Amino acid sequence: MKVKIVNRSAFPPPSYATALSAGMDLKADIAEPMTVAPLCRITVPTGIFIELPAGYEAQIRPRSGLAAGHGITVLNAPGTIDADYRGEIKVLLVNLSDTEFTVNPGERIAQMVVAKHEKVEWELVSDLGQSGRGTGGFGSTGI
Repeated sequence: MKVKIVNRSAFPPPSYATALSAGMDLKADIAEPMTVAPLCRITVPTGIFIELPAGYEAQIRPRSGLAAGHGITVLNAPGTIDADYRGEIKVLLVNLSDTEFTVNPGERIAQMVVAKHEKVEWELVSDLGQSGRGTGGFGSTGI
């Protein structure tokens, strides 16, 4: 699938790290390092603008290495880029560790997965069909 992209960053466009990767790495398009303090958040520009076809979204997800190694994650994970959004993709990072973390120019900060989605038409009814789970919510299926 071809997707239109404008790359105003100083770095190559997002790409897949391996042949079977689902996500493409997004890089920090910043001139100077940015520091995120413990339990704080920052918005990091990528310099990337995309035009997705109708019926698709781009999901912005954490990088597992940053999460496991440094406690850095995407705050609104997954962030959603809608097909009609034309602004710059920015990544909202949060530091869940007890140590400051510095984001350097060109650092891989998140991954972007493009996914197909469906539109829903609500059918108003007075009752729902039965299921094995019923109304069981949080924790109802065990630990």
